[in-house]
Amino acid sequence: MSPIDRARARMKAHPMALDAALAAGVLVCMVAGSFVDPRGENGVTWGLRTPDPLSLVLMAFGAAALVFRRRTPRTVLAVTGGFSLVECVTGDPRAPVAMAAVIALYTVAATTDRHTTWRVGVLTMTVLTGAAMLAGPLPWYAQENLGIFAWTGMAAAGGDAVRSRRAFVQAIRERAERAERTREEEARRRVAEERLRIARDLHDVVAHHIALVNVQAGVAAHVMDKRPDQAKEALAHVREASRSALNELRATVGLLRQSGDPEAPTEPAPGLDRLDELVGTFRAAGLHVEVARTDQGVSLPAAIDLAAYRVIQEALTNVQKHAGQRARAEVSVVRVGPSIEISVLDDGPGDAAPADGGGHGLLGMRERVTAVRGTLTTGPRYGGGFRVHAILPARTRTSPAEDSV
Repeated sequence: MSPIDRARARMKAHPMALDAALAAGVLVCMVAGSFVDPRGENGVTWGLRTPDPLSLVLMAFGAAALVFRRRTPRTVLAVTGGFSLVECVTGDPRAPVAMAAVIALYTVAATTDRHTTWRVGVLTMTVLTGAAMLAGPLPWYAQENLGIFAWTGMAAAGGDAVRSRRAFVQAIRERAERAERTREEEARRRVAEERLRIARDLHDVVAHHIALVNVQAGVAAHVMDKRPDQAKEALAHVREASRSALNELRATVGLLRQSGDPEAPTEPAPGLDRLDELVGTFRAAGLHVEVARTDQGVSLPAAIDLAAYRVIQEALTNVQKHAGQRARAEVSVVRVGPSIEISVLDDGPGDAAPADGGGHGLLGMRERVTAVRGTLTTGPRYGGGFRVHAILPARTRTSPAEDSV
């Protein structure tokens, strides 16, 4: 901290001491000015005179009142104005005592509003100048009288200017603080959205692959004694599903790395171009899945493509977990105008299907589809089974930065 900053900090910490020093300086100026005769003698412009004792007393009391100018500015103005009024009528010269009233008027203007400044300033100028012109010993046009008018007017204008500048600086500071809070809130919101997106990805990966591992492990345990070849095949599927889960988990958790960290994953997020591979994993687990697509040649934004892949993955995982071993699933991906419609149907028992909105899987699907401004409907089918239907925009309305997520 510089010496000037330290001095400002000390002055702000002890305002009474600063006002006492100001009062002492004003007193010195008033006393020095009381010894000066602006008219002089024998044609001399400036001269010396002996001040009136009453004026010196009024100067001392007026300067003492300035010590309390921050606490009660209007009271101090009234007291110093009264001293100045007495001196204007009885003393000669009159300007030095009015200096205290000028400082007090400046303080009132700097600490109140503009309406109060105009009202108090005009009243002070009128009373002091009028008293000096009408009741004082000097002619009404004397320069001392005009000096009182000028100094009081400048004090009111200067105080109002300082108050306006302080208000302007305070407004700028408040806007900057609001903007900073807004940036922090936006950053926290983006962090929360990113955490939710990563949580959905983790759930999709874990739920899908762990369900496959569970099914294949059950098959291997069931046929281990009677059909060891089939058990080996099931264990191979378990190993493949585990490897895929680890790879996707590594890619998802890699999003939490810093940009400069080594070995950051560069593999793009999965999309509909890997739908055949996804369906193949379910078929290998024993689920009969049929796929119908009319979206060939359609290039989707990364966020839309990932959302479509995750919806199908979660829907088929639910079929695997809830619809039973003999369930059949149908997946359709159709381009309809500006949208991509995805449907996943199964013929399992209706009471075995998850209720609409229940569980983290359906909730994650709904949040993911809503995030890309799509719609999702889920529910039991008439006659048995469950239906998942998602409508996603073929073109995202989000920013390019969001598309690359």
